[in-house]
Amino acid sequence: MTLHMPPGTALSLDGVGKTFTLHMQGSQVLPVLRDVTFDVPQGRCVVLGGESGAGKSTIMKMVFGSYGSSSGRMLLRHDGAVLDLSTASPREVLAVRRDTMGYVSQFLRAVPRVAALDVVAEPLVERGVSRTAARERAGELLDRLNIPERLWSLPPATFSGGEQQRVNIARGFASERPLMLLDEPTASLDARNRAVVIEMIRERLAAGTGVLAIFHDADVRESVGDEIVDVRRFAPAREEAAA
Repeated sequence: MTLHMPPGTALSLDGVGKTFTLHMQGSQVLPVLRDVTFDVPQGRCVVLGGESGAGKSTIMKMVFGSYGSSSGRMLLRHDGAVLDLSTASPREVLAVRRDTMGYVSQFLRAVPRVAALDVVAEPLVERGVSRTAARERAGELLDRLNIPERLWSLPPATFSGGEQQRVNIARGFASERPLMLLDEPTASLDARNRAVVIEMIRERLAAGTGVLAIFHDADVRESVGDEIVDVRRFAPAREEAAA
């Protein structure tokens, strides 16, 4: 079956639901989201809103492929076609992460003993960029995010929390892809570096990248957000949650 997306759309969620099975509690099924429906247009930033526990991170993890969805479709333009992430194979998900969808999480998960410069360069090397060119681009990003050059050859595990997050951001922005997922990227940054990240997000939006984001920082949300999707409207009905 040929899948179709609205023109100018980077990501489209239609009727997506999520349940968790509590295996330690008699395999009880817990519905957490139902009928999640929204689009992320190219060049626009869609922000997931709602209080903690509303399901924002669950939606982000379903799109990224860390969680499987229980129903609905998540359509993404990938490799010249439209792919349903809800039914994508593990190999397809890995290809999407490499070529189509960037992700900046709240925490850096880096291989121990790998230099910060190589952590940032890795997504480019995976896409076929020469290691020399990839490391040059990585250095530009680390410099822009105010990571001193003396730290570039050290593993990020030795850095402060704010420095690690800036390495994480540099890695996420190293490769230009049609869709970016941002999960609290500025949570541990000071005002100076927060302003740099806002500028970087605006540049990607101007280039046509679609952005799906979670921002608890109101200044960042108001600076780059084009639309807020209130996740609370996707909560299961009371009788469904109690079933």
